[in-house]
Amino acid sequence: MTALTTPVCRQLGIEVPVVQAPIGSAATPELAAAVAEAGGLGTLALTWVSAPEAVRRIRQVRRLTSRPFAVNLVLDFPVEELVEVCLAEGVPVISTFWGDPSAVSARVRPAGAVHLHTVGSVAEAERAVAAGVDVIVAQGCEAGGHVRGEVSTMALVPAVVDAVHPVPVIAAGGIADGRGLAAVLALGAQAGWLGTRFLTACEAATHEVYRQALIGAAPQDAVHTWCFDGGWPDAPHRALRNSTLSAWEAAGRPTAPDRPGEGAVVARSADGRTWARYQDMVPVPGMSGDLEALALYAGQSAGLVHDIAPAGRIVADIATRAAALMGRAPVNSASP
Repeated sequence: MTALTTPVCRQLGIEVPVVQAPIGSAATPELAAAVAEAGGLGTLALTWVSAPEAVRRIRQVRRLTSRPFAVNLVLDFPVEELVEVCLAEGVPVISTFWGDPSAVSARVRPAGAVHLHTVGSVAEAERAVAAGVDVIVAQGCEAGGHVRGEVSTMALVPAVVDAVHPVPVIAAGGIADGRGLAAVLALGAQAGWLGTRFLTACEAATHEVYRQALIGAAPQDAVHTWCFDGGWPDAPHRALRNSTLSAWEAAGRPTAPDRPGEGAVVARSADGRTWARYQDMVPVPGMSGDLEALALYAGQSAGLVHDIAPAGRIVADIATRAAALMGRAPVNSASP
């Protein structure tokens, strides 16, 4: 264990309080395994894959690491079969989002897995604890991708910590370096949940167009919007401003099917699959077309992402800096 090991780290079987968020199509077994090998908790995003594909990805993580990892399932979609698959495969940590976690919790606990659930409000956190969830992830509205609530991380995390004590809380939203991790630990969280920072990890399935947009972004470029709703309607999200979002806003934010360029194909996958404007899809390797026009999900912490790096180094740098700021190790003033 390390100087930063918290009770939730011990509960999850990890060494440092760094959790890689489920970054959708960008999440890979290689990324989850690399984070795990560095002492953090890596996560697979499995909601939109078949059961056989879920098994393949889980087993690939296991081939790459013997350490604990998580899978994430979005409860706004049918995930019953995936829950069964994950538990049958012995996945140690199941995280859920966007819905009532009670049915999943009733199955996860008897199987011996730890259940994490992401919330955006104190009331939602209290309901999740009553449903039997083991760990709460409090997501501030600075977060990238789909955003559950409207309260900032700074205000939400301590309120949730107070409301659900002694259930541990992990903080999400706006964390991209050791300074952010130290800050949320000071707020009472026991770990940080980072998505945007890992989008530029070497092991992430992000296209170079997406990576460079992230590296060049300022905090205000990550916009809270309803624009990219194809495939997941009625779910607000945060993404980088691009040509699609700008044209939609200039048109007065009309609803489908009256948005500019509605239905136009803007990208193709390597397997020939097409992706239309406004769809819930990010640019991944092998795609071609106007990739800048796809959803570039990112949080406001994009302004703190400046490079492409191996996931293990990202975890180590964050943990080292956080420990230094909390007086648990020497500080290198040159590092963020």
